[in-house]
Amino acid sequence: MARTPSLSPVVRRIRVASVALLVVLAIGTIGYAILGFTVLDAVYQTVTTVTTVGFREVRPLSATGKIFTMVLILAGVGTALYALTQLLEAAVDGHLLQHMEARRMDRAIAGMDDHVIICGWGRVGRASAVHLSATGQRVVVVDRNPERLADLEYPYVLGDIGDDEVLRKAGIGRARALVAALDTDADNVYVTLSARALRPDLVIIARARSDESTSKLLRAGADRVVNPQLIGGRRMAAFALAPDVADFLDVVMHDESLDFRIEQIEVGATSPLQGRTIGEVGLAETTGVVILALRPNPSAEFVPNPSSGVRIEPHSILIAIGTPAQLDALRKHAQEPARKV
Repeated sequence: MARTPSLSPVVRRIRVASVALLVVLAIGTIGYAILGFTVLDAVYQTVTTVTTVGFREVRPLSATGKIFTMVLILAGVGTALYALTQLLEAAVDGHLLQHMEARRMDRAIAGMDDHVIICGWGRVGRASAVHLSATGQRVVVVDRNPERLADLEYPYVLGDIGDDEVLRKAGIGRARALVAALDTDADNVYVTLSARALRPDLVIIARARSDESTSKLLRAGADRVVNPQLIGGRRMAAFALAPDVADFLDVVMHDESLDFRIEQIEVGATSPLQGRTIGEVGLAETTGVVILALRPNPSAEFVPNPSSGVRIEPHSILIAIGTPAQLDALRKHAQEPARKV
């Protein structure tokens, strides 16, 4: 069960002061009603007394009424001033605006599903968000540094990523994936453990700065571990040895403006493709895509350039290249139920 999010100290003080003021107003209204005032006159007399407006009494007060009024003034004026002080302090310091912005973000994130959570708004987190957003994916950013999140265009959650409640506020129960791109490997291991405990089926991609951390992140529950320095070095070497090949792969994987791209598509258990061979389904003729590789199941090795005799099993992964329309056609064939004869 999700815990109730904790309130900031300023918001908590405002809430306490508001409740105290309402209690004083209620006691004053009830007291004057007992003294013979009508309900409207009792409310009016209480408000004018607590706010020290200085109007005359609605009706003459008995000795008991005067004593009650003096007590109400002593208790109510202090409570009203305290509540006003808390509101002014929150408004001047910006805490009230921050609380309102956080509530707005909470409402926006609550309406999201199948999004990607990015933990850590550094260079790696920014690059991931830009690419995901360009491909139409929704993103929620989590970071503990308010300066990093200033004027951010994506929905975000400000808080310590070590707190499970922060992940819950980011919608981890409805997310499709999580990217752990924090500054240190220790933080990435911690958030991976927390995310895996909250969502055993979540896809988790973790950043590693060192080779030693890769195995730890995998044991913590990461599905994939990425070392940006290692990948960067390999890409530089690839450009040196085969620049055209590297340039082509870089373009089809990261340039969203092109008319063709590479995607992975899973074959559904009821798809008309399952149980048939590559040659039998004739994907190149029916959809126009080119099948670059096939993975029979998530733990199997890739079959590059599969021959026409390779059989497509349920939950096989097809790595295909084509235009968006061609890939959509392949996705429809791979995921729609087979027709009954």
